[in-house]
Amino acid sequence: MKIISYNVNGIRAAITKGFIEWLQHANPDVICLQEIKATEEQIPVSDITAAGYPYQYYYPATKKGYSGVAILSKIKPNNVVYGTGIQHMDFEGRNLRADFDNCSVMSLYLPSGTNGDRLSHKFMYMDDFQNYIDELKKGIPNLIICGDYNICHEAIDIHDPIRNKNVSGFLPEERAWLDKFMKSGFVDSFRHFNSEPHQYSWWSYRAGARGNNKGWRIDYNLVSDSLKHKLKRAVILPDAMHSDHCPVLVEIE
Repeated sequence: MKIISYNVNGIRAAITKGFIEWLQHANPDVICLQEIKATEEQIPVSDITAAGYPYQYYYPATKKGYSGVAILSKIKPNNVVYGTGIQHMDFEGRNLRADFDNCSVMSLYLPSGTNGDRLSHKFMYMDDFQNYIDELKKGIPNLIICGDYNICHEAIDIHDPIRNKNVSGFLPEERAWLDKFMKSGFVDSFRHFNSEPHQYSWWSYRAGARGNNKGWRIDYNLVSDSLKHKLKRAVILPDAMHSDHCPVLVEIE
């Protein structure tokens, strides 16, 4: 199974930049999208079906044009779960899960901490998400959580760790949470195969950051330890240019 995670920063804008054609070429079995910023009625679902993805699930935020996640699949899931059942997490459309025969795939869009209030919300979300996943894994152990975590894990995952040490996304408390979350039973699939620096998934639109590769690796496909032996490859796809993020791919047997 080939799975891609991609924060498209607005699916309608991404489609105007060739997203559907790219999707056909990339040809994942499942793609998890974040920050779709649209409702299903605003998305050309028939074009996506024609591209080979008849099974489409959208979980937009209550607020129009904001946040939202989706899963597009070639394979029909056995079950789809919208949200977590935790209201403060769900009104922004940040969690969507599809259960398949041998694994479950979640599209996650973790909040950013753009100001004091949002940072407090992010920490609350992180704590509640950890508890939610701890419970979920008791019944669904083979879990793959794909998405924009809005956190760089290690210094290797950010272009300037010294200057960014007090910036949300690389705060010590955020990094410690992500480290603990991984150690609770997940593998960072990309780092399982690749220990090289300068591998990023998001770049600011300012100051030519992408052209200069001054980026952050904040998009992950975290795979349950129980699936570690099935990992075949994991790569970042920086040539896809539909967003300020790029897709990240994991393939399991």
